[in-house]
Amino acid sequence: MGKAKNIFLVGPMGTGKTTIGRHLAKSLHMEFFDSDQEIEERTGADIAWIFDIEGEAGFRRREAAVIDDLTCRENIVLATGGGAVLDPKNRQYLKQRGTVVYLHTDVDLLVRRTAKDTKRPLLQTDDPGARLRELMAAREPLYRELADVTLTTSDYTVRGAVKALVGKLARKSKSKPASGYNKHKTNTG
Repeated sequence: MGKAKNIFLVGPMGTGKTTIGRHLAKSLHMEFFDSDQEIEERTGADIAWIFDIEGEAGFRRREAAVIDDLTCRENIVLATGGGAVLDPKNRQYLKQRGTVVYLHTDVDLLVRRTAKDTKRPLLQTDDPGARLRELMAAREPLYRELADVTLTTSDYTVRGAVKALVGKLARKSKSKPASGYNKHKTNTG
């Protein structure tokens, strides 16, 4: 399906990267990884604790090491954390080592989906909705720039999203020129 036969899912928290990624990997007979879960397994601590002890900068260093490691594998689907795209090296690894899929969802829906979530350190504020909008304003241009394929997940059930992605990825791999990177992106929502 493209570069190194890897699929990397990017997008904000609450878009369904882990759920869709797990089903997509199963559908394509690929191995699934979630970078946040991998960080927790490797450290023996949850993300919120890492944020409390090491701050966001410490977490981002751990995230970069995990993304570097996981993107070197082949035949995987990787769900990245919402802020993974902030690091230029992460963006480089994702772009060079696989096909990047941006899972987009309307911000108002993201606010509703994450409203009661106490495990997301960046949303532990007096106004999580405003914080989420702020994060999206900063990150969405990076998601879009990085994406080989974009899918608006609010338009689909999980099964429908997987089916749509399989189709988009198949069309993308067929349209890719043999001599290198296809500059034309499939960015229909």
